[in-house]
Amino acid sequence: MDGCASDDRTVPQTLLRRMEPDGGQDAMRGGDDKDRTLARQARLVSIVIAATMVLWMLSQWVGRELGLDMRYVFLFDLFALAGFIWALVVTWQIWRKRGGE
Repeated sequence: MDGCASDDRTVPQTLLRRMEPDGGQDAMRGGDDKDRTLARQARLVSIVIAATMVLWMLSQWVGRELGLDMRYVFLFDLFALAGFIWALVVTWQIWRKRGGE
């Protein structure tokens, strides 16, 4: 051969997409939708973590000020723990969907 490989295996996939009639836009749109969905889920997780922390601290303060029984304060702790576990599970799912990058 003359050193110029015309085999598809040597051409980067991005160049092949650009050579398609639509410029590879269909293939790229699918990735954008997936990225937007994952970004939306990540924003939701961050909001849940922040809100859970603020509400937990507020409930601890209110419980102390009102002199609530320990079982009610412990119930607030369990709610906060449930929020953090949910956030951890959803974060793990996002990581798995991204391919473990």
